[in-house]
Amino acid sequence: MAEFVFLYRGGDPSWAKTPEQTQQAMQKWLAWMKDLEAKGALKNMGLPLHPSGKVLRGKDRSVVDGPFAEAKDVIGGFSIVEAKDIDHAVELSRGCPLLEGGGDVEVRPAMSM
Repeated sequence: MAEFVFLYRGGDPSWAKTPEQTQQAMQKWLAWMKDLEAKGALKNMGLPLHPSGKVLRGKDRSVVDGPFAEAKDVIGGFSIVEAKDIDHAVELSRGCPLLEGGGDVEVRPAMSM
């Protein structure tokens, strides 16, 4: 078994306009996370990330506001899962509710240090 990081990107925020829709969306996320946990795949639920931050660049370590990317490319959060291989990790990611709103789940193998 190996560890993989799910990076959550983009998606249409209009799917959760009302408090009721937001609650429904959260229930879908929690159900998916519980399913991953029941399969023994969820290592760390992770966290959502605030859309703003700072970026350090280059040797001079200049600090700029960021991230500067199109909204669809901004990483909105992450989770860590355990899977047999990358194909298994991709299969686990297929249930992510973000996909329903047009978002992406990037699946990346975690490297051992």
